[in-house]
Amino acid sequence: MSDSRIFTSFHEKLMMLSHSTDFINERRDRKLAALAELCAEALGIERVSVWLLSHGHDRITCEYLFDESLRKAGAAEYDPTEPLILYRNDHPRYFELLGKARLIDASNAREDPATLSFRDNYLIPLGIHSMLDAPIFDGARPSGVICLESLRPHNWTLPELSFVVAVADTISLINTHEAWLDSKRKLDYITHFDSLTGLANLNSLRDRMGYLVSKARHLNHSAFLLVWVDLDRLKAINDGLGPQVGDAVIAETGRRLSELKLPGKDLLARIGGDEFALILDSAAQSEAVDRISDRIRREIQRPLKVHGQQLTLSASLGICEYPTDGDDAESLLRSAEAAMYCAKQQGQSQACRFDTSIQATARSRFALERELRQAIHNDTLNVYYQPIYNGDASAMVSAEALVRWEHPERGLLSPMEFLEVARGAGLMYELGRCVLRRVCLHLQQARSRHVQMPVITVNLAAEQVLKPELPDDINAVCKDFGVCPSTLHFEVTEDAIQGDSNALRTILKRLVKAGSELAIDDFGTGYSSLSRLKALPFSKIKIDRSFIMDLPNDEDDCAITLSIIGLAKGLGLSVVAEGVETEAHEQWLQAQGCQFLQGYRYSRPVPFATLLERFIFNARVPIAPYRD
Repeated sequence: MSDSRIFTSFHEKLMMLSHSTDFINERRDRKLAALAELCAEALGIERVSVWLLSHGHDRITCEYLFDESLRKAGAAEYDPTEPLILYRNDHPRYFELLGKARLIDASNAREDPATLSFRDNYLIPLGIHSMLDAPIFDGARPSGVICLESLRPHNWTLPELSFVVAVADTISLINTHEAWLDSKRKLDYITHFDSLTGLANLNSLRDRMGYLVSKARHLNHSAFLLVWVDLDRLKAINDGLGPQVGDAVIAETGRRLSELKLPGKDLLARIGGDEFALILDSAAQSEAVDRISDRIRREIQRPLKVHGQQLTLSASLGICEYPTDGDDAESLLRSAEAAMYCAKQQGQSQACRFDTSIQATARSRFALERELRQAIHNDTLNVYYQPIYNGDASAMVSAEALVRWEHPERGLLSPMEFLEVARGAGLMYELGRCVLRRVCLHLQQARSRHVQMPVITVNLAAEQVLKPELPDDINAVCKDFGVCPSTLHFEVTEDAIQGDSNALRTILKRLVKAGSELAIDDFGTGYSSLSRLKALPFSKIKIDRSFIMDLPNDEDDCAITLSIIGLAKGLGLSVVAEGVETEAHEQWLQAQGCQFLQGYRYSRPVPFATLLERFIFNARVPIAPYRD
């Protein structure tokens, strides 16, 4: 038979096998078995094997082996749980060719340079004379090899070479198809499930509620409940004990809620960082809702031990009902979330049913968000200043800029009344830029009046310090108002330095290079490692006011404050104490060598005009601390 007829015959057999419905629907191992047997039968050889190449190309592992002699002897098939493995270090020439995706034609395998290293420990013991290896691919990357082995000398013909390459390509296509199926499964999982808890996610929750709403409309089914569960104080756990502990807490909460048996329980989903939602069908009657919410809260409140830490959690619950509180998935989610925020306002571990008054509160929050967005856009936010004094409280050395909002209807609003709205609306970066512009405007006005201003410190939110464009934006604003960047110092809250260390370090170093100094604000309330503090270019630590308020009577606060002052000295950093309100605070801090003092003992935050009048114009004479 001519080579062309042999070639055609080989490929007809391969086409018939690979396009058959049975083959297509088989498992991977059975597909490999069928292809191996086809090779053995068509070429009249005894052994065919399929091998996987490791990602590092340092070894190959046998995935499937067809051995005619073992089969005739009635021996068991190859067991992939105890695979045969061959290593690059033992066979460097073979792996070199395999890495280059070369066809290895070794008719005399015991003498061929590519396979010579196999002779003593593999070829001779198994009686193999000839080998033919063709590369298998995963995309463009060599991922394995199909190996044909003959127990008799065999000169591989061109049709045989072509046939084996086609079989290898068929396995490559199988790999590609399986990779696509795996990616599809993973994408489907990511789309519908939460990777941390394994629970359904927000997409799945929306789909399920959409189905229940449609079913209720068409079949007149009963109402169902949506319960929004939000863990209280998880941020404090993340900041104090680290994100790994926080993740473990979320996973354990998900497990507990999943195992909790409730009447009418339909679907449990994790819908946010520390937020879960639960659908309860008509079996959960109205009179049982209070009991159900109590059971959920009690389950979450059971003490748990995570990474050696004993923790007690609580949760706030918001509850709404279809169709009373919403006639589609989105409106129900908004109602449940609004009820949850209402519960949080009542304190920890509270539950709240949605009603029209909550709806008004939610609308008020959305209105506040809209008005805040407009105020930022129109550059109408204001800035007050709180002086910072030297250690003996004899002179003001700087002032902290603090944002205020003169609302047209609600009057002067402090940051506590609108910063969470800004954060929830994704407005923190724009708000920070608005504050910076107002500070630079004040500095420009002071310069026009020939007033020498002290250093002004400006707060940077977590949403700002990881933006690569922040240093350029600061320089641009300073340039607009003719302000030297070195006249501005910046404060970064401790929770803002938990992100990407390399990106954060680059951004902060650029600020320092422009002449600014950096302080860590609210120190002691977050989760900062010494290595992180040493690596970042801070020159100052601000002790959080919560540790100052009970000095010198609270032993724990004294110990914490002393340790922070000692840590700062060890790292070559200066210390600012916030919240200094009494003479006792002042005297104790001065005795411990605290370099800077800030608080109501000296001044409340004041408008720019008051700062000029009270502190700047009178700077030619010694300044006594202001008593408000």
